[in-house]
Amino acid sequence: MQEKLKKYAELIVKCGLNVKEGQEVIIRCELDQPDFVALCVEECYKHGASKVKVEWSHMPVTKLNYTYRTLESLSEFTQVDKAEFERKLEKLTCMLWLDSEDPDGLNGTDNEKISKASMARFPFIKPYRDKLENKYQWCIAAVPGKEWAKKVFPDMPVDKAMEKLWDAILLCSRVDGDPIKAWEKHNENLAKRCKFLNDRKFEKLEYKSSNGTDFVVGLNPRGRFTGGGETTLGTKIYFNPNIPSEEVFTSPMKGIAEGKVVATKPLSYQGKLIENFWIRFEGGKAVEVYAEKNQDLLEKMIKMDDGASYLGECALIAYDSPINNTGILFYNTLFDENASCHLALGRGFNECLEGFENMSVEECEKAGINSSMIHVDFMIGSSDMSIVGIMKDGTRVQIFKDGNWAI
Repeated sequence: MQEKLKKYAELIVKCGLNVKEGQEVIIRCELDQPDFVALCVEECYKHGASKVKVEWSHMPVTKLNYTYRTLESLSEFTQVDKAEFERKLEKLTCMLWLDSEDPDGLNGTDNEKISKASMARFPFIKPYRDKLENKYQWCIAAVPGKEWAKKVFPDMPVDKAMEKLWDAILLCSRVDGDPIKAWEKHNENLAKRCKFLNDRKFEKLEYKSSNGTDFVVGLNPRGRFTGGGETTLGTKIYFNPNIPSEEVFTSPMKGIAEGKVVATKPLSYQGKLIENFWIRFEGGKAVEVYAEKNQDLLEKMIKMDDGASYLGECALIAYDSPINNTGILFYNTLFDENASCHLALGRGFNECLEGFENMSVEECEKAGINSSMIHVDFMIGSSDMSIVGIMKDGTRVQIFKDGNWAI
């Protein structure tokens, strides 16, 4: 197991972040796996990092902060915050998130206060985020946490649940044999899918499932599908932002989406689970939502800002995917979004526009890329999902049939 963990750390740093000589790295993580964090720190230095900073957090403390701090206090954007963003911009700091959060860790907190605080800070954060976009390497990967493991495997003792979750994370992340080579091959396969879709210049995608999904979304005429690794602007460094990842995705044309989509997995948002929900779109905008659990949170989410109710992503993933085939509901977006097809509300991706590297953020938005403070993925893939690509001349191409690729 220790050898596998070393391979996993190397995969995250070399294939995920692709740290280069002299770069600075920030690792954000919970307190759950300090030994593995140390492995990642060492790998970063072995690959040439000049400085590695670990920013620890703890969900119970986060919950206390949200409970006891005032809205004014939570909304502050301090000089320290400003200095940290300016340093990231100057150094193009690599960012690694090791996710192990408790899916229910913020139950009982005030949704409205958390949302208002985020909305108050966003105008200060956005200019830095826009300047950093596509210019630095980042990666999200996962490690087990006790509360997360207990949620996924409730009938097991904690130690067995942790072991089982480690096994699932490593399996889904292709940490077997030579994981670096496995990811190189995986990236090549995703690139072939992208080429097929991009060559056909689809105007719309039509989704249908027996669970009630009946939905059409418009694609951007300048848009493109991408997946797997990305390349930074300027420095031209290739990296993999998500480990694991099974998706081929694009950002749709803002304002063109009609119909109803039914979620097929719970959504973990702000430390709470939104369960058994659907969203209805008109004129590209989410105009009606329903959830059996935490509907109020879903309603607040789509009102976070003007772009929160519009789509930022359409992702295609086979239902017969390595993650879905584990039979595990992870209660974690990184894994569940890569189990089957998903959509995302909120911010779109500028890199999904042809020629984006020569465009400003404002020009990308004018070209149809949605702008928002949120980007929230929710899963809609099912075993009978049909997705048809519709070309400008009306030609229909079956892209997905019975939940899987038909091409």
